[in-house]
Amino acid sequence: MKVLQVTRRREAGEDSRRAFGLFRCLALLLLVGGTGGTAVQTARAQEVSAEEIVRRADALTRGETQAGTYRMIIARPDWERTMGFEYWSEGTEKTFIRVKEPVKERGVGFLKIKREMWQYVPRINRVIKIPPSMMLQSWMGSDFTNDDLVKESSIVDDYEHRLVGREAVEGGEAYKVELTPKPQTPVAWDRLFFWVRVEDFVPLRAEYFNERGERVRTMLYMDVKAMGGRTLPTRFEILEEKEPGRKTVLVLEAVTFNKPIDPSIFTEQNLRRAR
Repeated sequence: MKVLQVTRRREAGEDSRRAFGLFRCLALLLLVGGTGGTAVQTARAQEVSAEEIVRRADALTRGETQAGTYRMIIARPDWERTMGFEYWSEGTEKTFIRVKEPVKERGVGFLKIKREMWQYVPRINRVIKIPPSMMLQSWMGSDFTNDDLVKESSIVDDYEHRLVGREAVEGGEAYKVELTPKPQTPVAWDRLFFWVRVEDFVPLRAEYFNERGERVRTMLYMDVKAMGGRTLPTRFEILEEKEPGRKTVLVLEAVTFNKPIDPSIFTEQNLRRAR
């Protein structure tokens, strides 16, 4: 019996380490949509600060609520696998995710309330509290981390912003903004550059650097199109600079904004309800 208990604890811990990069991955997706034509067009002033550019990009797909379905492809030089999941959020305080495929992961759930997170593992019927120390862990072998999804670090509040200039990106004009951490702010990156389309504040590209000044990874925001009543990227690719052939792709399949979400979604009871 003791051996079985230890085995289950190890399995739960492994699922936790693998499984929580996803929260931040979707939080990155919150950078990417549009808030509707009139407000965005009005905001295109001649003089706009770096902070305002980042703030508008960050707010584009939040809405009061968001619900969607996503597909993730984890690609390596010698293998590839795909998973699908559903996602609900209410502002920045509540997030719920349920994995739908592959079959062996079906029913795995994630719940975030403010800064607290839990994971449900159906095969051992356990809810696991996710500690802050696991925020930078990979989710299911992907290149997204827990922090990517839950957005513990904020590109608006935790960084200083400097407008570098404008550059051509994907055939259009984009603001290039440099972000550096504020003093004593615990963030994963020493510096990053963020490209935001001048026309409508849609993010196009982000590059992440470590404390040695090395570019560690690149995020591409792709396939910009109308979905859910907004204009937004629907494909997101993370490229690992030091490992050619390694990438993770997140595809937005469907999304709705600003529709009421049943409060029971964001509960532990729902977390345990593997469907």
